[in-house]
Amino acid sequence: MDIFEVIEKRRSVFPKQYNDEPITKQELDKVLSAANWAPNHKHTEPWRFKVIQGEARSRFADYLVEKNAEAEGKPSSFKRKKIVSKFEESHTIIAICIQKSPKGKPPEWEEISAVAMAVQNMWLACTGLNIGAYWSSPSHKDLVGDFFELKEGESCLGFFYMGKYDGELEPGKRKSEIESKVQYFS
Repeated sequence: MDIFEVIEKRRSVFPKQYNDEPITKQELDKVLSAANWAPNHKHTEPWRFKVIQGEARSRFADYLVEKNAEAEGKPSSFKRKKIVSKFEESHTIIAICIQKSPKGKPPEWEEISAVAMAVQNMWLACTGLNIGAYWSSPSHKDLVGDFFELKEGESCLGFFYMGKYDGELEPGKRKSEIESKVQYFS
């Protein structure tokens, strides 16, 4: 696929769509390497990734369920099932983290944008490798600090769920063509 085809084929592929085929170390390395080439201001490279696979998936899911119950004051069987099923159905989960620069330079929005571009690179690499992926930023992303022992200035922006899938994905849709969203000035 050329880059334009990869961009147009990129989709959110959800954990319930994943099969049991593993993502290889070589594939994961390619995805993470693509992330590392994202543009960033002042070469801060603010993206940080915590890769969760194997038995760590259930340990992390249990940790999130427990922390979520503490935060809400009561355990919720619906929330537990929702968290646990995503982790069980995914081959790999990557916690998307940001390491903020000291003294606020560059501004936080630029650092967040750089992390988002790193994730877009990961998503495009997944598309090229026929790996399904989905970025979620649930409220329990803020509860991960103790599990990962985040560094000073580091926080979690969400989770990138990954897995192989069968079949073809639905074609993408946009509400309108790009011409309706662009103004030219000469």
